[in-house]
Amino acid sequence: MSSFVFSRRLLSFVFVYDRIFVHHYLNYQMLIVLVLILSQIGSLVCSLSWYLIMSHEFVLDNFLSIHPYLDHFLHHKWQEVAEAISSMAVRGAPAIGIAAAWGVVLAARSGDDLPTAIRGLRESRPTAVNLGWALNRMQAAMGAAAPVDVEALVGVAAALQQEDRLLTQRLVDHGVSLLAQGCRVLHHCHTGAIATGGVGTALGVIAAAHARGLLCHAWLDETRPRLQGAALSAWELGCLGVPCTVIVDGASGLLMRRGEVDAVMVGCDRVAANGDVANKIGTYNLALVARAHGIPFYVCAPGSSIDRATVDGDAITIEERDAEEITHAKGVGVAAPGAQAWNPAFDITPAHLVTGFITEFGVLRPPYREVLSALPLPNQL
Repeated sequence: MSSFVFSRRLLSFVFVYDRIFVHHYLNYQMLIVLVLILSQIGSLVCSLSWYLIMSHEFVLDNFLSIHPYLDHFLHHKWQEVAEAISSMAVRGAPAIGIAAAWGVVLAARSGDDLPTAIRGLRESRPTAVNLGWALNRMQAAMGAAAPVDVEALVGVAAALQQEDRLLTQRLVDHGVSLLAQGCRVLHHCHTGAIATGGVGTALGVIAAAHARGLLCHAWLDETRPRLQGAALSAWELGCLGVPCTVIVDGASGLLMRRGEVDAVMVGCDRVAANGDVANKIGTYNLALVARAHGIPFYVCAPGSSIDRATVDGDAITIEERDAEEITHAKGVGVAAPGAQAWNPAFDITPAHLVTGFITEFGVLRPPYREVLSALPLPNQL
């Protein structure tokens, strides 16, 4: 498929996406920048729900009419990729890693200082381990020789993306095997195809369960303050015809108390060596409530998100974002003037609250330290 055709189809997705959402936290212009960058070098940052585009035939009929507005995006730098990651235009641990890898390619093609580019990309978001391992892979491919072999870097970035596509499909297959006929699954944040290089992780399991006639209903935490569940997850499942309902984050306990949830499935940004999990803020609360009601709590964790070099959750850096994400909505103040806000983007769920890890290797059960240490992980350089 030509770069132009790919750009056209992916831009179709982005613009339809923006029209459907009443959600403007996503800087879709930055996403378009990234798409155009990568289409020009013959690859894509992540599949960005490619199967959704093909299945639902999103078409942007007036692509040529908007093309003049995109001319100023034709010269791109790795800094724009870093900004896309930092501003959450690119979201999801796997997608962040893939985007960063292509950012290194951009730096190499522009003749920029690669150590500086890698350092800048690495600092764009600190919690997701995928960012680090992807950059480590790119750094290893650079070698000591000069000049840098740009095509070799392209090959590594493309390989990272292809690996994610394949492993997410295996992960999803293992996850579906845990769900019974008529199941009702609760999900937090967003873990779909847009967040990975393939079909997604936890949300991919939910979509696959529906496709196989197993799912009765999906409950989606809205996921304050960025509302990834209300916007991204609900949109993606809606495109696939999956029955789902958005709830405020605090409603999960009542749902479980009423017997409306059979399983909780979430993704992760990092899994420590002992099985502690860093994921979107609110995950820990959800795990506690699930445990109180005897409901299985599963974490979908591709091998690229497992960090055996981090001993436990206390050693994971928790990103703290701008307080205005809480005090304002679409630029309008919603908190009392002068109110202080604390905005950690992630929390740590202790390993003992995790019923099982759904990975491309299968479903992992305790003891997690021993089980995780035995995995043949691709990110352990």
